[in-house]
Amino acid sequence: MTDPALPDPVPLTGCPYKADPYPLYQRMREDGPVHRVLFPSGVRAWLVTGYDAAQAALTDDRLGKNHDRGNDRWRARASIMPEPQHSRLQVHLLHQDPPKHTHMRRLVTDAFAPRRIERLRPRLQELADALVDALPERGPADLVAHFAAVFPFRVLAEVIGLPSALADRFDRDWGKVVQPVGPTDPGRARYEARLHGLQSYIAEVVRDKRAHPADDLLGRLVAARDAGELSRAERDSMIFQLLVAGQEPVTNQITTALIALLRHPDQLARLAGDPSLLPGAVEELLRYDSAFELTTWRFFDRDSDLHGTTVPAGDSVIVSLCAANRDPRRFKDPDTLDLGRGPNPHLAFGHGVHFCPGAALARAELRVALGTLTARLPGLRLAIADEDLPWITAVLGRGTHHLPVVYDRRR
Repeated sequence: MTDPALPDPVPLTGCPYKADPYPLYQRMREDGPVHRVLFPSGVRAWLVTGYDAAQAALTDDRLGKNHDRGNDRWRARASIMPEPQHSRLQVHLLHQDPPKHTHMRRLVTDAFAPRRIERLRPRLQELADALVDALPERGPADLVAHFAAVFPFRVLAEVIGLPSALADRFDRDWGKVVQPVGPTDPGRARYEARLHGLQSYIAEVVRDKRAHPADDLLGRLVAARDAGELSRAERDSMIFQLLVAGQEPVTNQITTALIALLRHPDQLARLAGDPSLLPGAVEELLRYDSAFELTTWRFFDRDSDLHGTTVPAGDSVIVSLCAANRDPRRFKDPDTLDLGRGPNPHLAFGHGVHFCPGAALARAELRVALGTLTARLPGLRLAIADEDLPWITAVLGRGTHHLPVVYDRRR
């Protein structure tokens, strides 16, 4: 019996989809590289799924990121975007095109340069060890609440120059502003409270950097605004991007990587027994289940052909990085977790001019986090049934709210 035809649009909704989107992505790849999809918010988009098609879309000069390219139909459903209070945080790097993107990106790249990140590795190890030292002797422990949600932000604070007093007051709940809800959603009031809380926090960061100038990334962004190189909205949006995109995806990637290892105890034991595997293991875990499941919007400025599909001007085009990373035409046995896989040209950090500027830092964090946890928590295993893992419902990302584990002892 053949599978029924895919619906049009394909709904990207529901707990089964968020827990394991890969069977659906396989069907979509087999059916063609481009599909119309429906998100929980009601927003419709065109989703690119195959590796070659994804790589081409990520470098397609016809596709722009600026929201001004969106048509009225897209705006009518993406109801959060036109709101004044939210749009002030929406002019960051992910929503810019060259040459503006080039100028703004230049302000942040030095802070995340690989050589600088390598010098910070001993400090990353100190932070990771301190968090493991605070875990119970044998569990149970929630590795999201007590490690994955804490470690990346402590690292980020040091890298960008966020003072410890302010870092301690950052509310991770503010990160949920990247999960917008429509005007009639029952969670609307809470969403707006998060948004205003984050905006107030960013204003406080700016005031602190003005009062205590420093040659760090946050200090340079504040100085760039004061020198007229950035608008206020651009400065605040870039700080927003650093605080949220610089933490939450790494939190989720540590989580998805751990889940993959816990589901493959042979690979977990292999990594724990041979730390030299860590660099390649991190690349494979990024490929196998990327925390950045989908990219943000892209738009054509005129009706255009996308791999045989006509996409109207201003409709949103999104690339599925997870679907691309499991394409059997690019990766042998793509659904197999192989920590020794190589070469491994995954797209977990994107591709082209919007390749993640923090990729070197994320890789370093993952190597330290996974190396520390696998070495210091022998016998690591889930404390709940796999099917009870609480996957987040965020549209673009993958991860779980909690990761309860037990282990034989804490070394």
